[in-house]
Amino acid sequence: MANTLSAKKAARKIERRAAVNRSRRSQMRTYVRKVEEAIAAGDHGAAAAAFRVAEPLVMRAAQKGIVHPNTAARKVSRLSRRINALSK
Repeated sequence: MANTLSAKKAARKIERRAAVNRSRRSQMRTYVRKVEEAIAAGDHGAAAAAFRVAEPLVMRAAQKGIVHPNTAARKVSRLSRRINALSK
């Protein structure tokens, strides 16, 4: 347990940031799942619309340090490729 005042404050800050990060990560995963469900259904229009919403959330999560930037880029790239493959 934290002993000093500064350590106690740091623990409170970490708890608040963790809650924010958990929320952002959950939101990102939800929207990525919506894209994947649309792809699985074979609906190009719905998948593209869901992707337009999900892509900024994934990249913002990378900017905020919630996921690694390369992970975010890989997710976006793979989803984009799968959506483009649907149109053919």
